[in-house]
Formats: sequence, C-alpha cells, structure tokens
Amino acid sequence: MVGTCIRGRAMFEQISSPFIAATKQFAEAGFKAQGIALEGFEKVFGAQINTFENRLNATLDFWSQAAEVRNLDGVKAIMPKSMALAKETAETVFATTQEVVTITVKTGEALNAIAKTQIDASNDVFVKPVVAARKAK
Repeated sequence: MVGTCIRGRAMFEQISSPFIAATKQFAEAGFKAQGIALEGFEKVFGAQINTFENRLNATLDFWSQAAEVRNLDGVKAIMPKSMALAKETAETVFATTQEVVTITVKTGEALNAIAKTQIDASNDVFVKPVVAARKAK
C-alpha cells in the first residue's frame, strides 16, 4: 500500500510538474504581452494627443488672426494662411497616422514573438516527450 502511494505520488508529480511549469510560463508571457500592449497604446495615444494639441494651437492662432479681419483686403491677406494651415494639418495628420501604424506594427511583431516563444516552449514541454516515448516503444 505504501509503495503504491509513493508510486502514485511520483506519477502525479511527473504529470503535474510540466503543467505547473507551463502555466507559470504562460502567466509570465501574458504579463509581458500586456506590458508591451500597454506601452504601444501609450505611444499611440501620446502621438495622437501631441498632434491634436499642435493642430489646436495652430488653428486657434489662425482664428485669432482671422477675427481681426475687418475688410476684403484683410480676407485676401489671410487666405494664404488658411491654405497653409489646411496643408500643414493634412501633412501632420498623415505623418501621425504613419507613426501610429509603425508603432502598431512593432507592437504586433513583439506580441507575435512572445506567442511564437510560447508555442515553441509548449512543444518542448508537451510534444517532445510524447514523440520520444513513441520512439522508445
């Protein structure tokens, strides 16, 4: 009876140890992935807020100048500034969009690397022992 109990405990530990190790590894990878995702989110949010702030200041500056226009000559003088503001805004938004896409791609690549590492680790823990046991038969 004691021998059976010891053998049963050894089998249990032999079976549960890989699962416990894999669970710990998956939890650590999940924590790391969450950190990478949050860092990417912070970068994207920061880039968009900076662009918004920059464009808001430029637009408010333009409208403060436009509010001082009192005649047709003033409208003619401010028209090139309005076109320049529209052009700058479009260019800045386009550049920010490119930056956001770049950040998103890099974040996705980092998350993909973590996932690939986890798949490889799972294969090492679960699949390779099974393949080795089949070959041993």
